[in-house]
Amino acid sequence: MGDGQMATINVVRIELIKERNFKYSGSRQIRCAEDAASILWEYIGNTDREEVVVMVLSTKHYVNALNTVSIGSLDASVVHPREVFKPAILANASDIIVGHNHPSGDPAASPEDIAVTKRLVEAGRMLGIDVLDHIIIGDPGRSVSMKAQGLM
Repeated sequence: MGDGQMATINVVRIELIKERNFKYSGSRQIRCAEDAASILWEYIGNTDREEVVVMVLSTKHYVNALNTVSIGSLDASVVHPREVFKPAILANASDIIVGHNHPSGDPAASPEDIAVTKRLVEAGRMLGIDVLDHIIIGDPGRSVSMKAQGLM
């Protein structure tokens, strides 16, 4: 670059783009873990692979957006905080709920689920975005709130 040539640097714009609408039969407001589990069940309950979803919430806990941050295998999914918080930052969220499914049908939290959740809670603290809960859904009607179980 010392020969008089100018370097080119990209100038970018970051946007949150609506991909599609998700029609949900209930309320968009989350008042309890069961409300979040119900939305998650309708959204990813019948998938055959583990999917991790972020529910982006308004200050009054209405779900403003859903974002699938990871699709894994039958029993595992890789989750990184930057992918979880990206939609929340772009949507100016103050709170999120993380959720994922266990295709096995058993919603019990694994040691990996607990470790990932603690990492997400800590990352959220640094960003000023609270992780209100991590919901794991299994067979219809079966879910686990990691907050209610004291796992986060």
